[in-house]
Amino acid sequence: MIKLLRKELLLCMHPTAPIFLILSMMLIIPNYPYYVVFFYTGLAVFFTCLNGRENNDVFYTMTLPIAKKYIVKSRFVFVVLLELLQMLVAVPFAIIRQLMPLPGNQVGMDANIALFGLSFIMFALFNYIFFGIYYKNVDKVGKAFGLSSIAVFIYIAVAETCAHVIPFVRDYLDTKDPKYITYKLIVLAVGIVIYALITYSTYKKSVRSFEVLDL
Repeated sequence: MIKLLRKELLLCMHPTAPIFLILSMMLIIPNYPYYVVFFYTGLAVFFTCLNGRENNDVFYTMTLPIAKKYIVKSRFVFVVLLELLQMLVAVPFAIIRQLMPLPGNQVGMDANIALFGLSFIMFALFNYIFFGIYYKNVDKVGKAFGLSSIAVFIYIAVAETCAHVIPFVRDYLDTKDPKYITYKLIVLAVGIVIYALITYSTYKKSVRSFEVLDL
């Protein structure tokens, strides 16, 4: 498993992945839809899978003396590490945005603790749709990314709208830290739990789909 993960990191990861991590600095842009910052991680996952298709990575890996489930597992571990790293890299930029002498984000959710919790849910949605489709047919990377992207941008539109029209979100969650920090920490905890449960269930579903896939 460690060797497969090394392959993911050294041979499969698309060069844009670390570049997109740097885009976390976009959290300091005034009046910007900050969820888009985290969408770039999904784009990096898409490029990685697309690059793997063009280089016959899945076919090559299946020639190795390993079970199919470990191929799926190594990709999921890589993706989870990438998503968690995106969250970690974004933290200092969110703090900088909070300290800037500017009003809150007029577009939608501010760069605060609640944003991270809601972004974890967005990651879970992306993983569920993308890998649910991808491991049914690893050649249809574009279809998987297209549908997952539509779902993610619908989620972003709804989440940003809630920051304007839902009183609880507008008055308690869409505020600068540390105001109403208890509510925000609850949202963060719930987001992490949803992310963990959905991503794990998606992994199990993907293993079942990939094991019956005839390449």
